Amino acid sequence: MKKCKIKKTLKLIKQLKPYWAKFKEIEDKYYEDMLELEKEMSKELKIEELEIFFVDNEAVGIGTYTRTMELIRREEFNG
Repeated sequence: MKKCKIKKTLKLIKQLKPYWAKFKEIEDKYYEDMLELEKEMSKELKIEELEIFFVDNEAVGIGTYTRTMELIRREEFNG
């Protein structure tokens, strides 16, 4: 196992803590924005539970949570 050159210390954790807080703000906003987008899609298209599907943190397409609609893969939007 490779030894790390930079050691985890309380000082380093304290220095990184504000960046983690900023990351959490960005992450929370991202999920809020995604939820709003999904609600907008559902309302505009009159299809309940539309959502953007993710696999391994990558968007793979749009479908419905209950699988009442076939998944439309992202490749189909680029064609």
